[in-house]
Amino acid sequence: MKPLGVALIGVGPGAVPHLRSLWDLREQIALRGVVARRPQLADLGPFSGQLRAVSDLEGVLDDPLVEAVIIATPPATHLELAQACFARAKHVLLEKPLDVSLERARKIVELADQSGCRLGVVLQHRFRPAAQALAELMAQSALGPIQTASVQVPWWRPQSYYEQSGRGTRARDGGGVLITQAIHSIDLFRSLVGVRRVVAAQISRTRLHAMETEDHAQALLELADGAPGLLMASTAHYPGRPERIEILGSQALAVLEGGRLKVDYVDGRRLEIEAEGGTGSGANIMDFPHDAHRALIENFMAATRHGHNLRVDGRQALLTQQLIEDVLTSGGPVQGL
Repeated sequence: MKPLGVALIGVGPGAVPHLRSLWDLREQIALRGVVARRPQLADLGPFSGQLRAVSDLEGVLDDPLVEAVIIATPPATHLELAQACFARAKHVLLEKPLDVSLERARKIVELADQSGCRLGVVLQHRFRPAAQALAELMAQSALGPIQTASVQVPWWRPQSYYEQSGRGTRARDGGGVLITQAIHSIDLFRSLVGVRRVVAAQISRTRLHAMETEDHAQALLELADGAPGLLMASTAHYPGRPERIEILGSQALAVLEGGRLKVDYVDGRRLEIEAEGGTGSGANIMDFPHDAHRALIENFMAATRHGHNLRVDGRQALLTQQLIEDVLTSGGPVQGL
């Protein structure tokens, strides 16, 4: 079978793990086009010297050998780009979040349904080996009935990060730490334990950042089975620590910290899965391996080519974005400290 023809739109920092993954998968996936706003400045990483970026989006989408498109542009551009792709019967793998508002996010999902094309979303934490192992334990009810669970994202971003055009604004990003950084961990947490409702929340902007939206949020949750839950997300926790999910069951405590999993059972057994590499928790936002991106792209390719299950589709991403919106609504306007 010939390689899947793919185009990439956007070559900012978020495109780096995609380019590395596509290079690894080059025998199965052919990168046929790259679209950039300033193509002369585009860094194509391992494809440098083999491809050149262009600004002609229409020309790339009109290529009949392009079957799918990876959109790695700022969130505010997603709806229009996805619409253009679906209009030409192209499958879409969309960087998180779906878009800057629930209304626009729902429209993207509706357009995908109407077109009959696949819509995948880049929430790659579900593809980390330790996260997959924990998901399997949850599917087997190996921890016993859940008593409580929490997700914490104690990350750090320097002020220089928010001084880049549009960073941390509603217009470009759709919000602050919840939708831009913590969305990965929130999505994984929601997929593991479910969230029935947000009980209470606080949304704030610390003195460490001058920005429009929140850099700190916390919420009390009611999980799918009625157990209490806790959420905390921040980009003000210098110097930044790996995100952490804890799930306490009647039979075991599972702690997923970054890509490492430790499960302690009440009968004395212990399961540990180690991982290498960072998680992007500090000032270097690209300090993480691209293995999870590669696995996500492989799943997307299998779904588009062979009809396999798409692990993170538009509707899954929409549920996660709805949860974030519920936290923000419960917390009210951002409170400056």
